[in-house]
Amino acid sequence: MGRNDSIIGTWKLVSALIKPTLGGETRNLVGENPSGFLTYTGDGRMTAIIASSGRPPLSVADWTAAPAAERAEAFATFFAYAGGYTFDDDRITHHVEVSSLQNWVGTDQIRFAKLQGSRLTLNTPLVSNDGEQMVAELVWERLN
Repeated sequence: MGRNDSIIGTWKLVSALIKPTLGGETRNLVGENPSGFLTYTGDGRMTAIIASSGRPPLSVADWTAAPAAERAEAFATFFAYAGGYTFDDDRITHHVEVSSLQNWVGTDQIRFAKLQGSRLTLNTPLVSNDGEQMVAELVWERLN
């Protein structure tokens, strides 16, 4: 890979998987049919938006008036962030400036990239969750 222009454009989410590294079972990160878009621009900006499959609508049009449990579910099933990015060989670093998770603001999110035809696969570095070692793998299909 290695060239910024190879990833410039908009990508649609195909799959999002959690892959345990020590023999655990691969599972869906955000449901069986997640939706999402990832955009990289030529001037070094990026935006990622991911929604879990099967998200129910709120019971009211005004989201601020929706019951707290509905708002919590809406937050738990939707994720977005944006900022700058740098691209070096097979490593993309997202420099997060705004995020639905405030904890991510000001952080660098590293992704290992593999481009095959119109598909871009991004893997997180190895993470530990409840003692289980895993990586998240997101596959994106080029839209333009």
